Amino acid sequence: MDSKAAVKETASTFRTFEDLEVYQAAREFRKAMYAVTRQLPAHEKFELASQVRRAAVSLTNNIAEGHGRYHYLEQVRFTLQARGSLEELIDDLNVCEDERYLPAVEVGNLKQEGWRVYQLPWN
Repeated sequence: MDSKAAVKETASTFRTFEDLEVYQAAREFRKAMYAVTRQLPAHEKFELASQVRRAAVSLTNNIAEGHGRYHYLEQVRFTLQARGSLEELIDDLNVCEDERYLPAVEVGNLKQEGWRVYQLPWN
């Protein structure tokens, strides 16, 4: 195999975190959760809304950072942190339902999207 063919083969098999299905789904979920924060009442702007935004960013950041880590145990650590952020977001949706900030149907759809992210392969 000549060097050009080797470079082409390497380029076609190299995957970034953006290529991961779980990252793509988590990114969409993050956008949906940011939309939720825009629907919350004003008194939640610096409380629940801020918490949701931090957890949503943590979800995708940790998937990306874990993908970039060389050592397997570090990859696992960041995956676990991302999953923790995902479950935190699902609980935040429970708060939105309990406090009647969002309709139960909308919360149910968002939670279903979150659990779909959870079930995808994380590597």
